[in-house]
Amino acid sequence: MINRCFPIFSLLFLSYAAGSHAEKSSDSVSIIIKHAKSQTEVTRYYDPSYVKLDYPGGDVSPERGVCTDVIIRAFRAVGVDLQKEIHEDMKRNFESYPKLWGLKKPDPNIDHRRVPNIVTFLTRRAKAVEVSQEGSDYLPGDIVVWKIPGDLDHIGLVVDVRVRNTDRFAVVHNIGRGAQVEDVLFEYKITGHFRYFGESTNSKF
Repeated sequence: MINRCFPIFSLLFLSYAAGSHAEKSSDSVSIIIKHAKSQTEVTRYYDPSYVKLDYPGGDVSPERGVCTDVIIRAFRAVGVDLQKEIHEDMKRNFESYPKLWGLKKPDPNIDHRRVPNIVTFLTRRAKAVEVSQEGSDYLPGDIVVWKIPGDLDHIGLVVDVRVRNTDRFAVVHNIGRGAQVEDVLFEYKITGHFRYFGESTNSKF
């Protein structure tokens, strides 16, 4: 009798666990979106200056920052410290990261604030999802990466603000005027699409 009941109990437990995980993911996304939007009331300036930061949890003054700081600050609200996560992964796997800045070793003051490093980290964490030209494929909480004029990398966070008369959502980003909520999803060439909480590809960790 015990052996017959065990599979049923296991299925019920797995079902409960899956439901709990989905609720936790949904809660995390809601918090990330809330904190991304709140930055538009605080971060007024774009400032790419190199700053020596505390570690972990280091940040520049909240009234200033760059595009990556939108993501970093939003994710810290749910306990994901990209400064720490990227630094630790770079220490273990430095050769897997881009060699664009002449560094000989990881630098926790700046590495996490560079778009190519975030892209590498998220790809290694199997968080990449398909890049498409369908607005409905980009969900609130998703991270989007673009190439903007000047062959520069840019990053932003999709939020729960529907663009009027479309199937897409607006994005919080900082491209030079501080953190803004804007309809820029298809303004530039999309080179990356990531979903930290949700479906994933094969992890390289």
